[in-house]
Amino acid sequence: MVARTSRSALRPDPVQVPAGVIVLEGDLAVPPGAHGVVLFAHGSGSGRHSPRNRAVATALNDRGFATLLLDLLTQQEEVVDDRTAHIRFDIPLLAGRLAYAAEWLGTQMTTRTLPLGLFGASTGAGAALITAAQKPDMVKAVVSRGGRPDLAHEHLPRVKCPTLLIIGGRDEPVIELNEQARAQMTAPVTMEIVAGATHLFEEPGTLEKVAELAANWFDQWLR
Repeated sequence: MVARTSRSALRPDPVQVPAGVIVLEGDLAVPPGAHGVVLFAHGSGSGRHSPRNRAVATALNDRGFATLLLDLLTQQEEVVDDRTAHIRFDIPLLAGRLAYAAEWLGTQMTTRTLPLGLFGASTGAGAALITAAQKPDMVKAVVSRGGRPDLAHEHLPRVKCPTLLIIGGRDEPVIELNEQARAQMTAPVTMEIVAGATHLFEEPGTLEKVAELAANWFDQWLR
C-alpha cells in the first residue's frame, strides 16, 4: 500500500489543455497510488485559483485522488468577460471545454487509467452535468457545491452517473433550484444540506464539510 502524500509535499504541475482552437491553463496534482481523478469546473467569475476549489482539491489529494483545476476561459476571454459577464454564463461552451479536458486526462500517462469524476461549483455544476450527460462512458460520478444543476436543462434526464448535490442550509433559492433539478434526473442523486452555510461556504467548518462529503462520494463511486 502506497502511503499518502502529505499536503505540504504534493505540488500541482502547471499544464496546458488543448480545447479545439484554444489552450486552457490548468494545475494537475497526482498523488502516488491515485485511484481516481477529479476534474473541477469553477463558477462564474472564478478560475483555477479559486481558494475554495483549491481547498477541496487538497483534501481530495490527501484521500488519494488526482485533481485537475482548470481555467475554463482564456486570459483574453477573461478580459472581455470582466466587462460583459456573458461568456461565464455560456454553459454549453464551458461544458464543451470540460469535455476536451476529460478527453485530455484520458491521454496522459499519470491519469489515463483512472476513473473520472467531476466537481462543479455554482454555474460550473451545470457545465459538469452537461459533460456527464454527453460522456456517460467516461464520467463516473459528479459532485456539485452550491451548484446550479438547473442550468443543464434538458440534459438532466440523460445524466447516468451518481450525483451528489451539496447546498448551504442558508442558500434557500439554490436549495429550491437543486430540488427542481433532482426531480428531473434519473441517475442516483443525493442532496446534502450543510447547516449554517451560505452560498460560498465561508462559515467556519462548512467548506471542510464539503470536502469530506465530496471525498466520501468519490471514494464510493471512483474506486
